[in-house]
Amino acid sequence: MPLIGREQDISAIRAYFDTAGVRGGALLVSGDAGVGKTAVLDQLAARETGMVLRAAGAQFESEINYSTLNQLLFPLGDEMPPLGEAHRAALRCALGFDVGPVPDRLVVSNAALIWLRAVAKQQPLLIIVDDLHWVDRASAEVLSFVARRLVGSPIVFLGACRTGERGFFGQSGLNETTLSPLAVPAARELVNAHFPDLAPAVRRRLLETAAGNPLALLELPSALDGEQRSDFTTLSEALPLPERLQGMFGDRVRNLPEKARQMLLLGALAGNVDFARLRSANDNGCVLDDLAPAEQARLVHTAPNRLTFRHPLIKAAVVEASSESERRWAHGVIATAVDSPERRVRHLAESTLDPDETIAAQLEQAAHALSKRGDALGAIGALTRAAELSPTLQARGRRLAEAAYIGAENGGEMATATRLLGDARETGVLETQSLFAAAAAAHLLINNDGDVTTAYRLLAGAVEAGDHGFDAEDPVLTEAMHSLMLISWWVGTDDAGRHHRGLVDRLVPAPSPVTRVNAAIFADPVTAADDDIAALDALIDSVDNDEDPTRLVRIGTAALFGDRLHRLRAPERLLVQNAREGNGPARRYIGALIHLAIDEFHSGRWDEAWQLCEEGIAVCAEHGFKFFRWYFDWVRALVAAGRGQVEAARQLTDTTVRWAQANRALGVTYFVQQARALAEIGAGDFQSAYQYATRVSPAGQIARYRPTALWSGLDLVEAALHIGRRQEAEQHAAAMASVQHVSPRMRLLATAAGALVSSDTKEFEDALSGPDLDVWPFDTARVRLLYGERLRRTRDTSGAREQLTLAHDVMTALGAVPWRDRAAAELRATGITRQASSAADSLLTPQEREIADLAGSGMTNKQIGEKLFLSHRTVGDHLYKIFPKLGITSRAALRDALTSYDERTVM
Repeated sequence: MPLIGREQDISAIRAYFDTAGVRGGALLVSGDAGVGKTAVLDQLAARETGMVLRAAGAQFESEINYSTLNQLLFPLGDEMPPLGEAHRAALRCALGFDVGPVPDRLVVSNAALIWLRAVAKQQPLLIIVDDLHWVDRASAEVLSFVARRLVGSPIVFLGACRTGERGFFGQSGLNETTLSPLAVPAARELVNAHFPDLAPAVRRRLLETAAGNPLALLELPSALDGEQRSDFTTLSEALPLPERLQGMFGDRVRNLPEKARQMLLLGALAGNVDFARLRSANDNGCVLDDLAPAEQARLVHTAPNRLTFRHPLIKAAVVEASSESERRWAHGVIATAVDSPERRVRHLAESTLDPDETIAAQLEQAAHALSKRGDALGAIGALTRAAELSPTLQARGRRLAEAAYIGAENGGEMATATRLLGDARETGVLETQSLFAAAAAAHLLINNDGDVTTAYRLLAGAVEAGDHGFDAEDPVLTEAMHSLMLISWWVGTDDAGRHHRGLVDRLVPAPSPVTRVNAAIFADPVTAADDDIAALDALIDSVDNDEDPTRLVRIGTAALFGDRLHRLRAPERLLVQNAREGNGPARRYIGALIHLAIDEFHSGRWDEAWQLCEEGIAVCAEHGFKFFRWYFDWVRALVAAGRGQVEAARQLTDTTVRWAQANRALGVTYFVQQARALAEIGAGDFQSAYQYATRVSPAGQIARYRPTALWSGLDLVEAALHIGRRQEAEQHAAAMASVQHVSPRMRLLATAAGALVSSDTKEFEDALSGPDLDVWPFDTARVRLLYGERLRRTRDTSGAREQLTLAHDVMTALGAVPWRDRAAAELRATGITRQASSAADSLLTPQEREIADLAGSGMTNKQIGEKLFLSHRTVGDHLYKIFPKLGITSRAALRDALTSYDERTVM
């Protein structure tokens, strides 16, 4: 089985010999202890087709001359037929086969080389010597002699040693390659393969401590008990080191002088702190020279005011070698040396044993700051320690409940959240209607395949009974209200929706802007007013790339059914990138992935949408957010529907509906039924499409508290007309007109629905006259297809060809097969056979190029029109002709596409 993360290293070593121009040669492989040198050599030996001779230096044999050479050559026997008498006698004596005077080192070296060359004539030979730093001097001199004389022979010599510790090979002059620690993805894969039960935060801590060292990655978990593997708050300051790792670093630490160990302990616990300040704060009289023994032991590097550990495992060894009182002393020293109030209070908290409300309150404030910056795990840790230092049971219970809520709602640490919530309840004084406790319990329930309706009743009851006075500025109430909004939305009943909206209306003096726009546009967009839309736009305008992740995702939640996710694309992509690197709360990571996946679908980048869904499903599984998988299955069903993969869409929707019904999450079914209606239209089964669309919202009304009713409206109207339900189609088109103010996309869909039931084709023109329609290429192309079909039936062949050609080319670029084929069939009816166009076949006109450049720079259609004295609709029409020529489907891809276009046209 291949080594995880080492295939590139193995290939590079093999290539060193394969591309040398001649056979043979020698190479040293160096790396830190535990980095996997032996495992790499094992893989190379396993893949060798010729003979392999192996030996390894041993510390206890390093004083025995020729011990390693004996180990290497022993498998060849003691006959040595190729050697003359003098060489044979010298080598037999060196290897201990005969007794005699000490042989000359040069004679032994030549004898070994001659013998090995003779063996290699029969078959290629791979010589592997591990742990070169422990090879005895005599063997090292012989093997160095042999290794430097292998070029041109069928012999390869591979040696391995620790970085900077060649032992007696130090002056060998051989080429060297360094085996680096595993990259983070490979390290994570290795841990997941061997320890799949580790909680995410425990896994993260393990990865940080091991720093890519495979031995540490495999050994550290063995020292953790069951609770430590599932709950990161039970871990000590340093992960306990098992015996094998203690042998690597622990003994060297314990053998240091006391002052050196004190200085190392300060450095290990302080993190990135100016060491001069630590020395001045230290009252034990330690100076930088006290670290000299640690440097000599290759544990640290020192600079004038900086101490750097050679490996994070050394930090762990230093902390583990210290006593609790020594660690408290060190934290006390560090607290006086740091500037940051947050860091100071965290070190003060670790320096005391007694309850202290002042420190506990400061830790609680620090937790809130950490949570706002997206460090959910740091916030949980700070609140947990604050609870431990709380002098009253009430304060302890409250802080534990908040930590549990962050773990369940934000951090994705379900086992930790469960334990913290249990500890909070065990205080016996937790408020009966604690909002944090109720919200934590609700989130734990829904992510443990629990009943969503029960979760809603639990949290709604706590909000109703709380003593918060519905203060809109109460941060605990704000969190509970947002959770309640989501859960009421998943419940999917009018009663739950009305109840939540009634609670929002009770907030005084008024809901916060984020709460307001979510209640109006996300939960119930049917009632969204113009000032709600303006408030959403203002919130989006206020977002920057350093946004609080929670605020960003919640603004994105409101933007979802306001069709404005594309405006948050950059900051949400940054959030996702940071989360991929381990910086950010899991739930916000999932939220941003959901928004980006939906945005990619609407923007026509369906491959990217699918990839984001797969990533989201993996993150949900890793962090225990099982409930949230349905979002990604819904988007995958939309992509499958758009591509005409009807069976895949049906399977995804059927599976999700069964799951939602089992969990009493009626609201979820409205989403997947919207995707199912689209799939059935693509399949040409308009009767089924109508049935699914009317489950989302009855014909003739846009149902409240079901936001996908806005998106399925055109599906319902089109399907109704195909099955002879004209009256229902007309009624629903009229209902859609009431929500067209929500977004330009809704204006497009609602106006197109009206055009379908009208005999006046000008309504299609009106639908296609809206701003920036290229943001929604599938919807716009679909309206053009419907318009082209109408024009063909009214015998406007020229107009039909124009609209159908535009629709066909965009659907081709999207991979929207059913709609592409439908457009092609309509074009054939007009006398044209349309083939899928190639971007390489068409050139941009000068005006098209100018418009493309301006759109690629970020200008809107309106801004481009003002600059070029064109209407925004004309600009949109040009972009729809430009996109197929460039092989793209939306303006988001314009810049890269124009670069490729320039390269292609220059050639």
